[in-house]
Amino acid sequence: MYKSKLLSAAAVATAALLASPSHADTMGTPKISAMSILNGLENPWDMAFTKNGDMFFTEKCKGLSVKTKSGAVIKLAGMKDAKGYASSNSDLFCSGQAGMMGVAVDPNFKKNRRIYVASTSNKYHGSGCKTNFEKCDGNIVMRMEVSKDMKSVSNRVDIVKDIQYKPFESDHPFGGPGAHNGNRLRFGPEGYLWATTGDRHRGIVPQSPKLLGGNVLRIDTDGVAHPGNKPPKGFDKRMYTYGHRNVQGIDFRPSDGRAFTAEHGPWQNDEITALVNGGNGGWDPRPNVAGRGDCPDKYCGYMPNQKEGMLPAARAAFMPMSDERFSDLMPPAWNNNGLSQGTGSAAFLKGSNWGYWEGRLAVGIMGIGFGGTPSGMRIDVVDIAKNGKSIKSVIHMPTGLTKRFRGLRLGPDGALYAAVDEGEIYKITARK
Repeated sequence: MYKSKLLSAAAVATAALLASPSHADTMGTPKISAMSILNGLENPWDMAFTKNGDMFFTEKCKGLSVKTKSGAVIKLAGMKDAKGYASSNSDLFCSGQAGMMGVAVDPNFKKNRRIYVASTSNKYHGSGCKTNFEKCDGNIVMRMEVSKDMKSVSNRVDIVKDIQYKPFESDHPFGGPGAHNGNRLRFGPEGYLWATTGDRHRGIVPQSPKLLGGNVLRIDTDGVAHPGNKPPKGFDKRMYTYGHRNVQGIDFRPSDGRAFTAEHGPWQNDEITALVNGGNGGWDPRPNVAGRGDCPDKYCGYMPNQKEGMLPAARAAFMPMSDERFSDLMPPAWNNNGLSQGTGSAAFLKGSNWGYWEGRLAVGIMGIGFGGTPSGMRIDVVDIAKNGKSIKSVIHMPTGLTKRFRGLRLGPDGALYAAVDEGEIYKITARK
């Protein structure tokens, strides 16, 4: 276990400095155990719970299922060509990193039976997709209703249809099909739905006032913007924040309800950020700005290392995750030691069973290092300062697991549930 020195706002772009844990950390650490509750899955991505303990979960290239509180597993809504689901959706597909991803349960589920799912869809592709990027809609947010017997879904409504992306026929050397979707869904404490979107490997997207990519959206259950959103003048009103790369983790601090994100970086760093209404994440991969030239596929997200072999210092010097050129920049509280490790899913720990960790942020690390080398598959427990601008400590949760932690979610029983790319969902429990 390690403890980092307190980071000032000016130092967040540098590598975190780790020290030994304090006496309080050592004495208050809960005892952790992990148990697999589902296996044999294919890339499970996210989970969401009813208050009664039913667990909805997604598999990226298959679809939406539920594990009921009685233990039965029911396949509800499948993607194109998926087998065994109660209903199929021919417009939903997976490609590379893209597919069926985020899921959230309506706070009034007991009455309205509604759930929300983020997925890749070709339903709204324009006929000019390959030549006119503005007509290419890739990711959507759907609302569906679950039957009382939990065996089917119906009344699908697509509440967000216009999340822009670059066509999957990308030639970028690091892009790959379906890159950078975001697609984590969570309900905030005030009952509005928050949806994260990725930059889709398209340079102009994160700083665009109109394209819904590289954002955190705050909307109602019909997809309408929260009236309190404060994006810059001329920006889409659904944007709570913009200028992001690929946010795959979002949750709300129990003490004050503030939203925090965990975000994948371009090798040189990942970030945890306290969101500010209308704020800018500072990601700007556009070519021919800030002293850059052109880049492959008009995307400079890996400058200057468009070729492998660059040293970390060279990488970090040219393409910052949080560019200080922007006056509305939200400075991150934490970055991942100067090396992206696939930091994505995030969940605040709540309940006295978590001991000294109660109120801290659990963050899933998938262990993707520079050049694809593993760099520590784990869950980190991050103690964030009250002002959200720095951290007090980072502790590795002793789960006994070395897995690619894709999704984290706190269950109604106070346990932490973890979906891993290896095809399992774990229940992680803590006791003092």
